[in-house]
Amino acid sequence: MFAVITWQVVSHGPLRRLDERVDPSLAGHGPSWFAEALADLGSMPVALPVLACAIGYALWRGLRRQPLIAAVTMALVPLLVVPLKEWTARPGPFDPATGYYPSGHTATAMVAYGAAALLLAPFVRRRWLMPAAAGALTAATGIGLVLHGYHWPLDVLASVCLCGALLVVSSTGMRRSSWRTRRR
Repeated sequence: MFAVITWQVVSHGPLRRLDERVDPSLAGHGPSWFAEALADLGSMPVALPVLACAIGYALWRGLRRQPLIAAVTMALVPLLVVPLKEWTARPGPFDPATGYYPSGHTATAMVAYGAAALLLAPFVRRRWLMPAAAGALTAATGIGLVLHGYHWPLDVLASVCLCGALLVVSSTGMRRSSWRTRRR
């Protein structure tokens, strides 16, 4: 899905045209301060400390490989997103400058909160609560970015697709690490 969205954005395809027609009906609606607060959930100063605390807690609880996998996954975000922003050179909804596709804030939120959820889920009674919270925080970030006019909806959706795949790989690595640890 990420490849299809990227192709549509780069080639000015029908999805991009739809995206650019829909966005004006979304951007600027609702209280600006609220949309900005939601968008800030995906900023590095907000999301990274959450992941750092989860990594610290997992280390304290005796996990070793899983926190490393989470940290590497987070480090991959700028390595993937920044070149894509340069390559696609998509302008923002209200800014002719380029570098809006895919959304870095959405990518940061999804990986930071998702990796934190993966690390913390084994230590809570209701395991589903952690991924649900991560999903809610990521969705709130994306909604804030679109409502405030920082990003087009496809910028946000593309980041969710890209980082969803990244988290699936990370999750698989974490599960395999915990399985190996239990077998010893």
